[in-house]
Amino acid sequence: MNDKFTRLGFILSVAGGAVGLGNAWKFPTLVGQNGGFAFVLLYLVLTLSIGFSIFLAEMAMGRLSGKDPVNSYKNLAPSHLKNWKYAGFTMLGGIFVLSFYLVIMGWVIRYIFISFSALPQDIETSGKLFGNFITNDLNGNLFFYFLAFFSTLAVVSKGIKSGIEKLNVYVMPTLFILLLAMLIYSFSMEGFSKAFVFLFKPDFSKITFDVVLTALGLAFFTLCVGIGCITTYAASLEDDTNLVKSSISIVFINILIGLMMGLIVFTFVFEFNADPSTQGAGLVFVSLMTLFAKIGIIGNVLAVTFFVSLYFAGITSAVSMIEPFVFYLINEYKISRLKALSFCGVLIIFLSTLCILSMHSSFGAKFTFFDKSFFDILDFVSSNLMLPLGAFLTAIFVGYIMDKNKIYNLYKKDMSGFWFKIWYNFLRYIAPVCVVVIVVKQIFFS
Repeated sequence: MNDKFTRLGFILSVAGGAVGLGNAWKFPTLVGQNGGFAFVLLYLVLTLSIGFSIFLAEMAMGRLSGKDPVNSYKNLAPSHLKNWKYAGFTMLGGIFVLSFYLVIMGWVIRYIFISFSALPQDIETSGKLFGNFITNDLNGNLFFYFLAFFSTLAVVSKGIKSGIEKLNVYVMPTLFILLLAMLIYSFSMEGFSKAFVFLFKPDFSKITFDVVLTALGLAFFTLCVGIGCITTYAASLEDDTNLVKSSISIVFINILIGLMMGLIVFTFVFEFNADPSTQGAGLVFVSLMTLFAKIGIIGNVLAVTFFVSLYFAGITSAVSMIEPFVFYLINEYKISRLKALSFCGVLIIFLSTLCILSMHSSFGAKFTFFDKSFFDILDFVSSNLMLPLGAFLTAIFVGYIMDKNKIYNLYKKDMSGFWFKIWYNFLRYIAPVCVVVIVVKQIFFS
C-alpha cells in the first residue's frame, strides 16, 4: 500500500502538529503582553525567514532520504561522517514532550466531562477543583491520562494514510468550525472589542531585544522543528507536492488558529474583568471555567465546545511527537508498526507516570530534584535543550554537510535561484546563531 500523505493531508497534519494546547494560552498571551499586532508582525517576519529556514531544511532531509530522522542523517552524510546519524536521536525530545503533554491532555478530557455539570462559580472554588485533582486524585489522573494515551496510539497504529492523515483531514476543519462558532458568539459580547484591541493594537514601543528573542523562540517552536516531525512527514509525502507553498500554508493556519483562540479566550477574560496576565493552565482550567459559569447553560455549551477544541488541537500535536520515533524503529529494526508503538508506549507510560507522581501530594517530594518536579524538569530539558539542539544540528547539517546541489535540485521548481540563495544563507549564517542565543536566554536569563 502506498502509505503517503496527499498534499492536503500533509498541510493539515503538519499544521496539526504545530497547533497545540499552547495556542490556547501561550501565543495570545505573548501577543497581548509584547506589543499586540506589532508582535504579530515581528513573529511573522521571523517565522517566514529564520524559523522557515530550518523548517525547509528538515523538509529537504525527509524528501531526499525518504527515511526517519536518524537514517536521514546517516544516508545524506558523506561516507566519512556517518556519525551524524546520532544527531537524529534529538527526536527523543518529542517523546519527552509527549510524556507530559498527554498528562495535560488527560486534564482536558476530564474538563470536557466537568463541563456537562455545574461549573465552579468563583476563582477560589475553581482553583481548588483543579488543584485537588492534580495533587490528590491519583486514580483520576491515571484514568484520564490513559484515555489520552490510547486515543493517540490508536491513531498512529493505523499509519500515515489511514491514521495520521485521516485524523487531521477531519479534525483540523472541525477544530476550525468549533473555534469559528465560539468566535461568532463572542462578537455579541462587550469584551470582544477589548480583546481585539489587546491582541491587534500595534505598540511598537514594546518591541525590545528581549521581545525579539521571545518572538524568535515562538517562531521556532510553533513550526514543530527540532523533533524530527517535519523530516518524518516529508519522507511520506507525494513527489509532486510544492514544498514552499505547502509550508507557507502551514504557517498561515497555525497563526490563524492561534489568533482565533486568543480572541475567544480574552473576550471572556475582559467580559468579566478577569486578569489578562494569567497564563498557562491557570488561564484555561481555573479562570475560564468561572467565566463560563457566569452565563448559565450557554456557558456549559461553550465550555464543552472549548475543551473539545483543545482536545482536537492536542491529539493532532501528540501524534506528530511520537511518529518520528515509531518510524525510526520500523525502518531500523524491520518490525511492525504495532511492535514499534508498544516499545514507545512503555517508555512514555513510564515517564508520564513519573510526571503524575511528581505533582501528587503524597509522592511529589520523592520525584522533586533541584526544587523542580519531574514534570517541570522534563518540560525544561525537552523544550529548552533537546528541541533547540535538534533545530541547531539540522541547520548545521543541511547548511554545511549535505550536498548543496541536491538541495537546490529539490527546491528549484518551487523557488528561484535568488530566493534559494537567501534561504540557504539564512540557514548557514543566521539560524544557528539565533538558536544558540535563544537557548542561552532561556537557560540563564529567564
